[in-house]
Amino acid sequence: MLQTSLKQSDYMTYTRRLLAEKFPTREAVVTEIMNLEAILHLPKATEHFVSDLHGEYSAFDHILRNGSGNVYQKIKETFGSRLTKKSLQDFALLIYYPEDKLRLQEQKLSQVDLEQWYLDTIIRLLELLKMVASKYTRSKVRKALDPNFVYITEELLYTDQAQEDKRNYFNQLLKNLVKMGVVKEFIKESCYTIQRLVVDHLHVIGDIYDRGEHPDLIMETLMNYHSVDIQWGNHDMLWIGAASGSELCMLNLLRICARYNNLATVEDAYGISLRHLSKFAEETYGLNPAFLPNLVKGDSFSFRGEQLQLTQLQQALAIMQFKLEGQVIARQPDFKMEQTALLSKIDYQAQTIKLNKRTYQLENTCFDTIDPKHPYQLTPEEEQIILGLRQSFVNSKALRKHLDFLVNKGSMYLTYNGNLLVHGCLPVDEAGNFLAFNYQGKAYAGRALLDFFDDQVRYAYNHPEGDQTAQDLIWYLWQGPISPLFGKQQMTTFARYFIKDKASHEEVRNPYFKLRKQEEFVKKLLGEFGLDVSGHVINGHTPVKRGHEAILANGRMIVIDGGYSKAYQPTTGFGGYTLLYNSYGLQLVAHHPFTSKEETLKSGQDIISTTRVVNHELKRKLVADTDIGRQLQENIALLKTMLQ
Repeated sequence: MLQTSLKQSDYMTYTRRLLAEKFPTREAVVTEIMNLEAILHLPKATEHFVSDLHGEYSAFDHILRNGSGNVYQKIKETFGSRLTKKSLQDFALLIYYPEDKLRLQEQKLSQVDLEQWYLDTIIRLLELLKMVASKYTRSKVRKALDPNFVYITEELLYTDQAQEDKRNYFNQLLKNLVKMGVVKEFIKESCYTIQRLVVDHLHVIGDIYDRGEHPDLIMETLMNYHSVDIQWGNHDMLWIGAASGSELCMLNLLRICARYNNLATVEDAYGISLRHLSKFAEETYGLNPAFLPNLVKGDSFSFRGEQLQLTQLQQALAIMQFKLEGQVIARQPDFKMEQTALLSKIDYQAQTIKLNKRTYQLENTCFDTIDPKHPYQLTPEEEQIILGLRQSFVNSKALRKHLDFLVNKGSMYLTYNGNLLVHGCLPVDEAGNFLAFNYQGKAYAGRALLDFFDDQVRYAYNHPEGDQTAQDLIWYLWQGPISPLFGKQQMTTFARYFIKDKASHEEVRNPYFKLRKQEEFVKKLLGEFGLDVSGHVINGHTPVKRGHEAILANGRMIVIDGGYSKAYQPTTGFGGYTLLYNSYGLQLVAHHPFTSKEETLKSGQDIISTTRVVNHELKRKLVADTDIGRQLQENIALLKTMLQ
C-alpha cells in the first residue's frame, strides 16, 4: 500500500494535497467535515461471510440473493404484522428471483389483475427499500440504484404521500411506470437494489474451485458483485498455480476434476483441450476400480464409456503427478517432504511399499509407464502432453480473466473490522508455538509465514515463464507440511488409491485445529496480527461434521465451512454455514441443502436456515467503530488542519 512505501509525514502531506484538490474552498471543506462526521454516526453496515463454495454455483447464488436469510428478515420486520406467511415468502422469492417471479405472475393473472399486482408490488418494494436504505447516506443509496431509474426511484422514495399536494403526483408516477411499459424493469432493478443494500460487503474465505461443476459462474458473479474480498484456499491455489506455469498444480486439479466428473469446467468454460491427454489415457490404461469417479447423490453417467474414460484419465494424471512430485521434492530440499516421494519406495516385483516402518501390499496398480530404475522420469509422450497442457493453462484468456480477479481481490489472510479472516490455519506445534518454514536460509513463522507466501503467489502468477521456485511454493501451499492452507502433515493420495488398509490413509492435522478451541490460543492469534482480543478468527477449510460445534473458544473462533459441496453433505448434514456481522453483532447461519432454483420457485419455499447469535453488542456498532470509520476520522483530522 502507498502508506507503507512513504514516511508517515510524506504520506500525510500527500493526502492533504489530494484533499485540497478535491475541496478547494473553505466552504467545501466545512461541508465535507460535516458530512463525514455525520456518516460516523450511522449504524455499521452488514458484512456477509461465505466459505468453501467448491463450484456449487446454484447454492451460492441463492445464498447471495437471500443474504443468508437477511432479506427475509427485513421483509418480516417491515410487513410481518400485515402479510400472511405465504405472502411474505412470495414477496421474498420475488426479490431473490425477480425475472422468474414476474414471468410466473404474467402466466397466472389477467391483464387487469396483473396491472394492479404491479402497483401493489411497487409500493411494497419502495417501503422495503426505504427501510434497508435507512442506514446509508442518500449518496450511497443513489449509487446502488439502476442509473435508468435513479430520478423516478428517488422521487417515489422521498415523496411524502400523506401530503395531499404530492399524493396525485406520486400516484401518477406509479401509473406511468405501467403505462410506459417499464414497470417490469423497474421492479427487477428495485429487487436487485434491495439485495445490494441488505448486504454491504461480502467476504469469501477460500476454496471457490474444485468438486462442484460451475466455479466459473461463481467467479463471474463475484466479478460483478458490488463489494467483495477473497482469502485464498488450498483448492484455489491449484488453479492459480496452473495458470502460473506449475505443472504439478495443473495435474492435481485435472485429476480432481476427473474424479468429480467436472472436466467440463476445464474444456467448456476455459477452452482447454484435453484431446491428447484423453487419447494417451485410453491407449495406456484400462478400467481400474480404485479410480472410479466419485459420484454424489443426483450424479449419473449417460453411458458406461464415460465412466471408463474418467477412470483412465485419473490413472494417467495420478501417475504423472506422482512422478513430478518426486522431481519437485528433489530440487526443493527445504520442503522436507522426502516421505511424499513414494515411487522410489515401491518394490515393483512384489508390488509392495514400505511406509512408516510398515510394509503394505499394493492393489489396483497401474505402473506400466514407470521405469523402476528411474521412477520419477516422464516418458516422452507424458512430457509432450504436460507441455501442451501447461501452454493451454497459461494462455487461456478466459481462465486468466477469472484468476486475475482472484489474485487481485485475494490474499492469504485479511484483518477487517477487528476480525482475522484466514482459510486454513497458522501452523503451530503442540504447545501452540508458531512453526517456522525454513527456506533458502530464512525462517518464516506466524504472520510472516502468510506474508511470505502471499508475495510468492503474486510473483509466480505475474511471471509464469519465470524460474520454478515460486511455482513450487504454490504447490507446497497445496500439500506442504507447514502450509497454512493445507494444515496437515502430509497428503495420502497415493495410499488412498493403492493401499486397502485405511490406517495408511490417515492425514494428521496440525495442532492448530485442536488448540483453536481454546480462547487463550485464539487471543494469541489475534495479537499476532495486531488485533484486539475482543475480535474473532474466522476460518473455513474444515467441514463441520454432525454433532460438532462451529463456534469455538468462547465465541472467539468461528468455522463456517458447513458443507456447500454435495460430496461433504452426508458427513455434515448441512448445506453450508455462513456468517452475518451487522451493527448488533455476529450471527451464524446454518442452511439446509439447496435443491434448485426451479424447486424453490415451484414450492414457493426458501431453504430452511437456522440463525444462532454468536455475540450481541451491548452498544450498537456505528461506522465510527469500523476500519472505514477510522479512515474517515483521519480524513476529518486532516481537513480540520486545512481550515487552520
